[in-house]
Amino acid sequence: MRTTFIETLCEAAARDERIWLLCGDLGYSVLDRFAERFPKRFVNVGVAEQNLTGVAAGIALSGNIVFTYSIANFPTLRCLEQIRNDVCYHRANVKIVSVGGGYVYGSQGYTHHGLEDLGILRTLPGLTILAPGDPVESRLAVSRILTLEGPCYLRLGKAGEPVVHRSPPAFEIGRAIVLREGRDVTLISTGGMLAHTVDVAQALAGRGISARVVSMHTLKPLDEAAVLSAAAETGAIVTVEEHSIHNGLGSAVAEVLATSPGPKAPLAIWGAPDAYQCTAGTQDYFRAACGNLADLVVRLLSGTVTSDPGKKFPS
Repeated sequence: MRTTFIETLCEAAARDERIWLLCGDLGYSVLDRFAERFPKRFVNVGVAEQNLTGVAAGIALSGNIVFTYSIANFPTLRCLEQIRNDVCYHRANVKIVSVGGGYVYGSQGYTHHGLEDLGILRTLPGLTILAPGDPVESRLAVSRILTLEGPCYLRLGKAGEPVVHRSPPAFEIGRAIVLREGRDVTLISTGGMLAHTVDVAQALAGRGISARVVSMHTLKPLDEAAVLSAAAETGAIVTVEEHSIHNGLGSAVAEVLATSPGPKAPLAIWGAPDAYQCTAGTQDYFRAACGNLADLVVRLLSGTVTSDPGKKFPS
């Protein structure tokens, strides 16, 4: 995803001199191609994410489109006040990009996990939030946010994520993509869990369960119509996210179901448990500790579960 991001950004920067890229002293193997082609529009602010965000806001308010880039929680949680006051309050044209959302940097330990970003940032007024599901969606997302006035958060994986879409789908901010139709349950995925969600839907078909798969690449504004259609047409929903089970995609979907006069449906949330993960491990290790998605679907349809906090991590 990050390779697709920088390639798309370089293509756009060649056409538009307003595009800048700022980083927090990382990403050299990825960002070098932008820095070499557009040295006057690339700034390494250093390990100073609060300053990174403030500088980005100033450049944006001078009539530019500014992208900030760092690992997961660093360009979001470390500088939340600056995002709130400098970027969102002033509706600055700053696009915050995080690489390594979820457990991508699991081997670096909890400090490098990106598990709270979506939940925290979706409370900020005027901030558009996107988490594309594969490299194809990533390219389309970057292209769309370039035309979007105002602040935006783009959550990416890292590298090597599988391509899910065989051809570019119709992509619109705030409108989900249906990859697979189903009648028994809808699996709503956001971010890098899309490929796994599609695989699980295929496995469920072998167990006689017809699962619709929806890529919710935009968390804010959420496609409420897609959620309500899923409730009405399949009768059950499971959200899938590499994020805390609290205040992310699952919570956003629950809010729609609870506040809409439309159809209701049982809901289960697959994601990171509400616990500190005091170990280091691979992304696959941490995903497995979140629980088995297929089994969660089966239990939801049997009426034996409404949520799944996953396993507790060793402390």
